Order: sequence, then C-alpha cells, then structure tokens
Amino acid sequence: MSYMLLIVEPNGQRATRTEAQGREAYAQMQAFGESLRAQGKLAAVASLAGLGDAVRVSEAPGVPRRLDGPFAEAKEMVGGFFLLDGVTREEAIALARQCPAAQWATVEVRALAPCFDESRA
Repeated sequence: MSYMLLIVEPNGQRATRTEAQGREAYAQMQAFGESLRAQGKLAAVASLAGLGDAVRVSEAPGVPRRLDGPFAEAKEMVGGFFLLDGVTREEAIALARQCPAAQWATVEVRALAPCFDESRA
C-alpha cells in the first residue's frame, strides 16, 4: 500500500533557524530520504517553499477567488512530503517516528485512497 508522510511544521519556524541549522535539518531529511530509497520504499520526496509564495484558489459557484500568500491566519504549513510505496500502515507509522522532522514538526501519516467511498459506487 502507499502512504504519504506529510511534514506539518509551524508557520515561520524556518526563519528562526540560522543558516547552519537550516542546512543541518535539510541534510538530515535528505539522508532519511536516501535511506528510504535504498530500502526500496520511497516513491517520491519533495520539500515545499514557505507560504510567502503560495496561492490559494477556489472556484465556489459564481465566486472565483485567488488569495496570495503569506497567509497570516496559518499557524502551520506543509513543509514537504515523503511518498512511500509497498509498506503497511504500521511500517509507515514506524518510519514517521524515525523521520528527523518528528523532532521539530508533526509527521502526518496518510494512506493514498480515492476521495469517495468505492463501496457506494
């Protein structure tokens, strides 16, 4: 089965780190990703830019909306992800606990699945 580890970090946390601290955190995350790749469990990985360049788009009926970041109300942001393939739920949870980001952020484990209940189709 496939699972995504979402790195949910406090908004603005990156700005509190020195350059050396930021590079060290990034190196730890890269090493974790390489370990997953070597185990054959990594399908994809990416780090995401902060909310300063983000854009939120919605197309509610008759009300198109675009909101440019940063988003003052956002307390957290998704800072990146690891997409795992061929792992069980328990393996995904164990890997989330091993993720270096668990020391400074929340690692959310989510199964990939359809956005509707197939049993009702």
